[in-house]
Amino acid sequence: MKIYLTCFLALLICFQLNAQTLPVARNYEAAFNRQTRSADGRPGKNYWQNTATYKISVNFNPVTRVIAGNEDIVYVNNSPDTLSEIVFKLYPNFYKKGSQRDSPVDTADLTDGVHLSNLLINGKPKNIREPKGTNMSLHGMLLMPGEKMNFHLDFSYELNRTSHQRTGMVDDSSAFIAYFFPRIAVYDDIDGWNRVPYTGHTEMYNDFCSFDVNITVPENYIVCATGDLLNAGEVYAPAIAQRISIAEKNDGLTKVIDTSDLAAGNITAQNPANTWKFKADNVTDFVFATSNHYIWYASSLVVDKATGRRTRVDAVFNPKHKDYFDVIDYARKTVQGMSYSFPAWPFPYAHETIFDGLDQMEYPMMVNDNPLEDKEEAIELTDHEIFHTMFPFYMGINETKYAWMDEGWASIGEWIISPMIDSSIIDNYGMSAYNHTANYDFDESITTLSSQQDGASYFLNAYAKPAMGYLYVKDMLGNELFTKALHYYIQQWHGKHPIPPDFFNCMNAGSGKNLNWFWQKWFYDRGYPDLAINNVKQGGNNITVTVVMKGNKPVPVHLIIYYKDGTTQMLHQSIAVWEKSNETALSFSTSKKIERIVLGEVHDADTDKSNNVWEPK
Repeated sequence: MKIYLTCFLALLICFQLNAQTLPVARNYEAAFNRQTRSADGRPGKNYWQNTATYKISVNFNPVTRVIAGNEDIVYVNNSPDTLSEIVFKLYPNFYKKGSQRDSPVDTADLTDGVHLSNLLINGKPKNIREPKGTNMSLHGMLLMPGEKMNFHLDFSYELNRTSHQRTGMVDDSSAFIAYFFPRIAVYDDIDGWNRVPYTGHTEMYNDFCSFDVNITVPENYIVCATGDLLNAGEVYAPAIAQRISIAEKNDGLTKVIDTSDLAAGNITAQNPANTWKFKADNVTDFVFATSNHYIWYASSLVVDKATGRRTRVDAVFNPKHKDYFDVIDYARKTVQGMSYSFPAWPFPYAHETIFDGLDQMEYPMMVNDNPLEDKEEAIELTDHEIFHTMFPFYMGINETKYAWMDEGWASIGEWIISPMIDSSIIDNYGMSAYNHTANYDFDESITTLSSQQDGASYFLNAYAKPAMGYLYVKDMLGNELFTKALHYYIQQWHGKHPIPPDFFNCMNAGSGKNLNWFWQKWFYDRGYPDLAINNVKQGGNNITVTVVMKGNKPVPVHLIIYYKDGTTQMLHQSIAVWEKSNETALSFSTSKKIERIVLGEVHDADTDKSNNVWEPK
């Protein structure tokens, strides 16, 4: 192992042009030694990941709020390890009395948790000891490398009504239902079983699996879900089914269900209950939502010009929420912006549905978004949650440990795409919080595990700080090279489970540049950003401004020169100037009278802006 690690580090150093190497945790080091990960960021020759197929039938009664179902799971052990234990995730036990929680829950929503019964393993009955929390371990079995194991399980629980933590009732006859089925936890090459409990704070980590799901709800209730609806003609009235088909083929707005349809009724098949059949392959999760009084606006667009593939975009909402009538436009423009501008990767799924709920949360092909009266906030929320399609779902991020690898991307996506939707928006989500609290005692490094943070530390390190880091690298590399590097990362790891070194190494390899000096300072080191105008020298019309980095966090240099005639001039240097020096000079010539020179723009983090302005005496 020492020999291989030495070779690995030698290759890494050679590749990075004799630059510093980044810290390597022991469990990461072990993965490199086993060659499941590689020095250039690609999956190693021995990379593996487990998977499963889920066949689920579930019945939801909005009156009783009872979710009852059964599932058949075929779990495939692609690892080199013999598994003597299978770990399940029971996310609804977040609401179980006595469960560990770090988010508030109304006492009215506390339940006895998920009731499990009729467990069969390879067709043989097995007793269940229902757990107190969200993890359940099954022992006394041997699943050999390369083999499969079959599970059957019945489950039921009562859906929460008032404490809407990512899932629950929206109103008396609408619900967004996530994390509803028992599922097998991730077993990976880094940690083995993912045993991080779901306590409401950190989010999810799931394998890429296939789902066949039948959802039964009462008459007049529609169902939206992850995946493709296979039986629209059976569950919808013919006119509604036809409109869905039209929406999938046309750029314009299609009112699949409008207020006139609600008034007339006859939206669904007129049976006491209808069963909706959905299928989704190679996704990390499956969720659904239902209502008997929501309208549905839809549109579609070509997301891949090479193939002509289209994505249908939906807004399904309560018509009382007037702001939601514009969400379909925000959502469509977000999918378009993602496909062609940033990250300029064809939107990967056949539909994206924004459901009018009580949260601000993303799922594969689905979003649970509360209504917002402010237009700017509605745009920023819509594009932020849709952007999560790429990270964590397409890229398989472990959110229980590395929230910055998905929330940071959604934040920069929000910063970039929001002005595309409305040019008046200047999105600086999280900037003021970081400028105010950088290097406080709770401000840990970005790469601190998400499960070890909460409050302001989690917020800063999951959202604004990584978004700034990505933006600063984008500024340094330029759009073309940054996109090339990002696409290299996406190409290597979509449908897999990247860890931090995979991202850093991919960006280095994809750009052909050593960026470790910046990754170290911005993502690994504690500290603070603070640039200052140190000196201004004037010689006739020639002016030189010296800027110093007083902190240890590199940020771009933007100098704005304000002239007395009302005009302005911008000078810029990327973070590259800080690789080997803490001082830089910017020169320009002008015959105009200068009113003042200001250092920094909206996304340039700076803890002390009192030294960012120079005025001639």
